[in-house]
Amino acid sequence: MLSDALLLTANVIPQGALIVMGIIIAAIIVLAIILTFVPLGLWISALAAGVRIGIFNLIGMRLRRVIPSRIVNPLIKATKAGLNVSVDKLEAHYLAGGNVDRVVNALIAAQRANIPLEFERAAAIDLAGRDVLEAVQMSVNPKVLETPKVAAVAKDGIEVIVKARVTVRANIDRLVGGAGEETILARVGEGIVTTVGSSDSHKEVLENPDSISQTVLNKSLHSGTAFEILSIDIADVDVGRNIGAQLQTDQAEADKRVSQARAEERRAMAVAREQEMKAAVQEMRAKVVEAEAEVPKAMAAALREGKLGVMDYYNMRNVMADTQMRESISRMGGNEIPDTDKK
Repeated sequence: MLSDALLLTANVIPQGALIVMGIIIAAIIVLAIILTFVPLGLWISALAAGVRIGIFNLIGMRLRRVIPSRIVNPLIKATKAGLNVSVDKLEAHYLAGGNVDRVVNALIAAQRANIPLEFERAAAIDLAGRDVLEAVQMSVNPKVLETPKVAAVAKDGIEVIVKARVTVRANIDRLVGGAGEETILARVGEGIVTTVGSSDSHKEVLENPDSISQTVLNKSLHSGTAFEILSIDIADVDVGRNIGAQLQTDQAEADKRVSQARAEERRAMAVAREQEMKAAVQEMRAKVVEAEAEVPKAMAAALREGKLGVMDYYNMRNVMADTQMRESISRMGGNEIPDTDKK
């Protein structure tokens, strides 16, 4: 059926008309592909702005997976601002992972502020991970960095707590490879600690807080950083703890504990010595008892051998009894027994 319809149409419509219709359909298809693949609206905007960019350049961007608007719109801004920037440089920076729009805005801001800044340097700063537009703005309008509270101790042992504000300006020539804001704050904190620590008294710091600013500025703390320090202002100075007295108190407490430990050691040694002496006394008493037990044996042996007579033994017993009586009388006199005859 379809073949019969085509044959009928070919018989009705002339051969030339069929060719024209085929050309028109092909042109419509090609136009639709061009409208889909080529940003004609962007190309027209560029021509209206006086930016000469070929349609094939836009097609090449599509083929290189580059979003044409990310290149053409910044190029229009740069051209209107009087900057001489080529499409190839913008596209190369985009393919390198940079932010083309931010770089162009930074170039325009630098031109308006009479700051010498080339595209290559701006692109290098952007690829280094820094915000080049913010850096240009900071060069025109300096930024104030506020340090945290820094505690330092003067020579008299009094703690001084200082808070400072640092006014910095971006140095575009050192943005690549230069240290950031954290380094500036760390160096300022170090300068504060050094200045307060070298003061003989905390009163000197309270009387002349500007000495901290002068000492810190004289050290050129901005060297090797991406900034230039314009001024250091002391925002707040407070007196903290008496660190010296606290350290002395801690030292005295530590000495006290050491002395107590040594005294306890000596007491333990004395107790041990006392126990040793008691043991020695008991040992000597045992020896005395042992020796006393040998006396009756010796006397019995003397009696058997005839070296000691019976009368001698009884005389010795009498002497011992008399001695015991005298000792009893002397003890009674020492206790001061009341005399009943004296009234």
